[in-house]
Amino acid sequence: MKWLLLLALVVETGLAYADGGKTAVPDYPKWKEECGSCHIAYPPQLLTGADWQRLMGSLDEHFGDNATIDLKVNQEILAFLKRHAGLGAGHSASSLRISDTAWFTRAHHEVPGRAWTDPAVKSRANCTACHVNAERDDWSERGVRMPVGLGEEEGEDED
Repeated sequence: MKWLLLLALVVETGLAYADGGKTAVPDYPKWKEECGSCHIAYPPQLLTGADWQRLMGSLDEHFGDNATIDLKVNQEILAFLKRHAGLGAGHSASSLRISDTAWFTRAHHEVPGRAWTDPAVKSRANCTACHVNAERDDWSERGVRMPVGLGEEEGEDED
């Protein structure tokens, strides 16, 4: 039985890796409509279920804005987010900011610090500034397009 579970885990991990960074999230119109009305609907696996619980429970103070939604809709979206949430400490941040998670820091270690304040990017929360296909759930490196001037280190010549 243990071998069967291990095999299932290996196959699932291999399929996720073969996906090339495409975040597999079931389509959920309420989540995309409500969350996507102000910003990109961030994939649930970017935070833990506990973090989504805290975030959805404090929408009246959502990063400086009142993003309160109907209680029933809130509960339905929260159930979706928790069902597909990330696992482990690497997907958690006390600030509830996805950009403060360990996985985010690791995945973006090569991004120059000046990129986050560049007028074309504005902040680490603006995923679509570089992940041009993120709204289609494609987060692969193939889909990354750094704004002009940010893709190379200063002093390097372009080919």
